[in-house]
Amino acid sequence: MTDVYALCAALPGAVLTFPFGEDTCVYKVGGRIFALTGVGSSASINLKAEPADVTGLVDTYPAVTRGYHMNKKHWVTVQLDGSLPPGLLEELIEDSYDLIVDRLPARDRP
Repeated sequence: MTDVYALCAALPGAVLTFPFGEDTCVYKVGGRIFALTGVGSSASINLKAEPADVTGLVDTYPAVTRGYHMNKKHWVTVQLDGSLPPGLLEELIEDSYDLIVDRLPARDRP
């Protein structure tokens, strides 16, 4: 299984926080969330996505649903069950990160 913790932490300027309690890892860049997952052997990760991509991902992959406890138009929940094609999870994490960074003021970008 892909190490989502290492992938998120390796992105420039990524910071691990625990604003929702010690059981939820929240990765931020520039003070804004780009990924949420459980601590330890998490079963899923929430990631930001373009609205058109959300619909396409949900319609294509059974492991992807609209964001749990998130804005269903802009977030997806990905089950970490190994069923996604190779590289897709990494791409989704990077896309989520990029969406946040692109909206940050230039002075706050890593």
